[in-house]
Amino acid sequence: MYVPSFADADGDGIGDLRGAAGRLAHVAELGADAVWLTPFYPSPWADGGYDVADHRDVDPRHGTLDDFRAFVGRAHGLGLKVVVDIVPNHCSDRHPWFAEALAAPPGSAARDRFVFREGKGPDGCEPPADWQSKFGGSAWTRVPDGQWYLHIFAAEQPDLNWENPEVAADFERTLRFWLDLGADGFRVDVAHGLRKDLAPPLRDTRGADAAPLNSPPEGDDHPFWDRDEVHEIYRAWRKVIDSYDPPRIAVAEAGVSAARLPLYTRPDELHQAFNFFHLRCPWDAAAFRDVIGTSLDSARSVGCLPTWVLSNHDVVRHRTRYGLPDGTDAAGWPPVAGGGPEPDDTKGRRRARAAALLTLALPGTTYLYQGEELGLVEVSGLPPEALRDPIWERSGRTRKGRDGCRVPLPWSRGGTSYGFGPGGSWLPQPEGWGEFSAEAQRGRDGSFLELYRAALRLRRAFRGDETFRSLAGAAGELAFRKGAGLECRVNFSARPVPLPALPVLLASDGLTADGMLAPDTAVWLDARD
Repeated sequence: MYVPSFADADGDGIGDLRGAAGRLAHVAELGADAVWLTPFYPSPWADGGYDVADHRDVDPRHGTLDDFRAFVGRAHGLGLKVVVDIVPNHCSDRHPWFAEALAAPPGSAARDRFVFREGKGPDGCEPPADWQSKFGGSAWTRVPDGQWYLHIFAAEQPDLNWENPEVAADFERTLRFWLDLGADGFRVDVAHGLRKDLAPPLRDTRGADAAPLNSPPEGDDHPFWDRDEVHEIYRAWRKVIDSYDPPRIAVAEAGVSAARLPLYTRPDELHQAFNFFHLRCPWDAAAFRDVIGTSLDSARSVGCLPTWVLSNHDVVRHRTRYGLPDGTDAAGWPPVAGGGPEPDDTKGRRRARAAALLTLALPGTTYLYQGEELGLVEVSGLPPEALRDPIWERSGRTRKGRDGCRVPLPWSRGGTSYGFGPGGSWLPQPEGWGEFSAEAQRGRDGSFLELYRAALRLRRAFRGDETFRSLAGAAGELAFRKGAGLECRVNFSARPVPLPALPVLLASDGLTADGMLAPDTAVWLDARD
């Protein structure tokens, strides 16, 4: 759940915890096991809530601590676990600690909670190193007394200094605070970025981190991404999490190489790590076969299973992504100046449905992004004055950013915000948005919503045996079997392919008239003895 865009109870156009609680029945009926809430903490909203001013409270626009308690109670009553987002790499520049740091002199204890350094060049007028912000521009901002502070993201998000014991102790208090309120676990934002090589003189990166959440090349000793020291933090966190009963979990958002990802899920660290390789995989049988095999081998090397994800609040929605011409840079789509390729929605729709069955058949845990069960498309026509993502301004208005996948959900065919809330919506919803709504799709044969419901019901029937076996298939076909009985086949080719003589459990779209698997279609077969 991207909280600002899930459901709004108070009519201010921004999603809140009461609104989300009121829509939890949809999630439970869908067949989910848990919900992950993006940040709902006090925030000036320089980065959609990921600039946190107080890690142990609720932003008034999202509700109160009592609303959080009520949300957890409602979720638990429906059999849903609750995972909350924790943002340990940085805080807001409105956090009391940062205000104290700005008021304190260089070298003070208050500044040591952050990364302040003297600049280079005449009078220290140049940044301490060439480190770049993931949102564009320098990762350093100068303060009036001449020092510079580090912010790997927006200038309003100063990085915390994880070499400072006070920072570590405060986040352990934060973990316990939310666990004591009933949270069942954490999603750890930028899990690979907390520790930096801060030994003087700071090392330049020479452009090695130019892409957002880029993982350093294999074997590269990067000054702030994926450093070995970060694992000390998660070993300490695991002790906190393991002290609770029933068991709680944590999942890492770590943009690192396949070889390094298992380090975050060793038995004494975090429980899961997001698998961005699956999300970024092009629509190709061989590419998916390689990503799936590598992901399984990587996770099993430390005794766990992979996670799988197709969309989230940071990327172009996969229905649109799969409809773009091969080779399109989805991260830069749509181009600000216009003239970019238009997605083929017929193709994107078929591929998105096939990808859902492919993903939900795999061993491990699948994370679904709100609205993908409705088949939502990326909203590409947002006017410049509506854009809120800091990427827009920090890139010099050359990249539109992530707002297109964050447009508030449609719940009904009509109304001022298609059922999102009693008022408007903080990002404009496009005309006809209501035809994607849960109301429009519920009970409708062939809808995305009913496909996801059917898939999740069947998935439960095949739980328990998480073994995986790749099967031979036709050219351009991906075939595998999970456990003893769920067989999945996906046709990536341009021609229909024959199916084995097994009962069909579910298909992403209709088979051909002679019972063959059509292009861009997936099928689940019952291979149980």
